[in-house]
Amino acid sequence: MDRRRRVLPWVVASAALLCACIPRPEAGTPDGRGSAALPAPGENPFPGGRLFVDPGSNARRQVEAWRDARPADAAMIEKIAREPQSFWFGDWNQDVTADVDWRVSAIDHAGAIALLVAYDIPYRDCGNHSAGGASAAEAYKAWIRAFARGIGARRAAVILEPDALGLLKDCLTPAQQEERLALLRDAVTVLGQSGAVSVYIDAGNAKWQPPPVMAERLRAAGIAGARGFALNVSNFVTTEESVAYGKEISTLLSGKPFVVDTSRNGNGPTKELQWCNPDGRALGRPPSAETGDPLVDAYLWIKLPGESDGACNGGPRAGEWWPEYALGLAQRAKP
Repeated sequence: MDRRRRVLPWVVASAALLCACIPRPEAGTPDGRGSAALPAPGENPFPGGRLFVDPGSNARRQVEAWRDARPADAAMIEKIAREPQSFWFGDWNQDVTADVDWRVSAIDHAGAIALLVAYDIPYRDCGNHSAGGASAAEAYKAWIRAFARGIGARRAAVILEPDALGLLKDCLTPAQQEERLALLRDAVTVLGQSGAVSVYIDAGNAKWQPPPVMAERLRAAGIAGARGFALNVSNFVTTEESVAYGKEISTLLSGKPFVVDTSRNGNGPTKELQWCNPDGRALGRPPSAETGDPLVDAYLWIKLPGESDGACNGGPRAGEWWPEYALGLAQRAKP
């Protein structure tokens, strides 16, 4: 049984951004410029800010393409287009500093907090659908510093290296495992230097590693210097099971908080725990910092719903927009 989950690169859109934000439920309204209304460093970054809704997203473009010819389907895709989601960065960015700066500048100007994913670890995805990443340790160190320069002193939340800990012992030699953990510790330190970035180290999902195993890996990856950890990125495990799993890990880590990806978990996982474009899945609860639990910083859409997990189950290659799969997610979403 394959418990692995896969994540997909976000290709930076070339279309100009317009400002569109959704206030978090418990937040006041920022002034529209800068991040003065955002929470102080070290606090939960989400309640006091807003998350950015990308008007140039694949989902938004699909809504416009179907508006006249397929209005009912366009209305379904609107369920995706209207929600704030993350922005992914990796080896597809020719100038990661410039690309991150461009995104964060627009988001910061709107008075929102940037939700970014760093996805460039060497031996990424063990050579599977999302294979790639930095060529070596020193290349990754240079990349993470370039990524951090793009953020600068502005507020951001960073999901650090999906899959890196879940796959730690799947394809790496003992020496490579130690190297990966050292790279993650270095990334936590580099990203935390400004005091404005909240780092969440990816911790897989509740169907993967046992809580004690993942807690130990998080400790070795530098969780002490991070805000917390992220769960269920690009997977389908229910929110309830993810939260229960996160609490078990948190107990082993002196109460570290966490975030949960709810983008596609509305129907939970398949019985076979398929991770690559499984049929019958649905959008999960919308992004929100109103979780009702002090250990859960936010429910987020870290995976971009509608982007393929890879060339499997009829899907295009990893990261490509798949409108019919997106439509199915939206149609099956609970009201």
